[in-house]
Amino acid sequence: MDLYEFQGKELFGRYGLPVSEGLLAASAADAHSAAAKLGGTVVLKAQVLSGGRGKAGGVRLAADPAAARREASRILGLVIGGERVERLWLEPACEIAREYYLSATLDRATRQTLMMFTTEGGVEIERVASEPPDALRRVHVHPLEGLGPHHARELLARLPDRAQASTLSLIVKSLYRCFIESDATLCEINPLVVTPEGEARALDAKVTIDDSALYRHPELARLDRPRLSETLEEFAVEKGVTYVKLDGSVGILGNGAGLSMSTVDVVVVAGGAPANFCDLGGGGSAAGVVASLEVIARDAQVRAVLFNIFGGITRCDEVARGILAAIDELHLTLPIVVRLEGTNAEDGRAILAQAGRPNLRIEATMLAAARRAVELAS
Repeated sequence: MDLYEFQGKELFGRYGLPVSEGLLAASAADAHSAAAKLGGTVVLKAQVLSGGRGKAGGVRLAADPAAARREASRILGLVIGGERVERLWLEPACEIAREYYLSATLDRATRQTLMMFTTEGGVEIERVASEPPDALRRVHVHPLEGLGPHHARELLARLPDRAQASTLSLIVKSLYRCFIESDATLCEINPLVVTPEGEARALDAKVTIDDSALYRHPELARLDRPRLSETLEEFAVEKGVTYVKLDGSVGILGNGAGLSMSTVDVVVVAGGAPANFCDLGGGGSAAGVVASLEVIARDAQVRAVLFNIFGGITRCDEVARGILAAIDELHLTLPIVVRLEGTNAEDGRAILAQAGRPNLRIEATMLAAARRAVELAS
């Protein structure tokens, strides 16, 4: 679950991280009112989950409320990273003496928290990471050890102004605590700035919470989330379907994560591009097939669907009935290629063959099915 900047800053504030006072605006009139309350020059920032807001025109300065109204009119309605800007965050403009980058993220390879810090704040971290190794400091924190003073010292070892070390060490500690206690997979401040007066401030907040841990954080689960119902992933969640969107044209449905992943690979081997990863699960039912096909068919990029089912717990005849039910209920005309093997596979193939649906193809092997689906999608 990704948080908007204003939500991330609210979370940061609970852990003592220095964030600016700000106000949310959903219209140009709201921006005028917010700027009047905040006083002075304000910065207006589009509330979207993608990066690159500044380059896309989603971050602007306004010297007074009238300017804030004009700038808000220019930002609201923009589409940035595929998301329409419907809200703005306004906060007082901040003078900057230095810009840093600080983050805590989950390193799945080591199963530890990875803290990162660089003096090159305000730019894309990927660019910094591609520069000489010393440009980005990396420190792993073992979950059983926790963050200690030595971690912060190592992280800030190349700090150009040692007078800031004490303040930034406290921020490192607070960010780590926020990361751990919120069950986050990412907490990022870019930029973390220091003003000419020596005050540190988090000018941005990027936070991702582990969806599987939301039951422990009802206050986060209740947050206003982006309109993910417009995305296939959220629609899949609503339908109880395990689904990951990809960029190809062959829709994929398998039962079990391993078989589904193998099917993705075989489609590539056959010269195609998978449109998704979709797992029916080990005990797939007819209703599950209908729900999964409804999700897959919503993707406008899909030109053909490949079913790859190995019946263990799953009964192939039940899957076959689900395929036919989905075609009828959803009025599907997409070409559908089916490979059934395992429990009641012969019955399942017979059910599909006797149905006489013109858009159904039955193949005996996984590779043959993948090749047929790729052919039909092209």
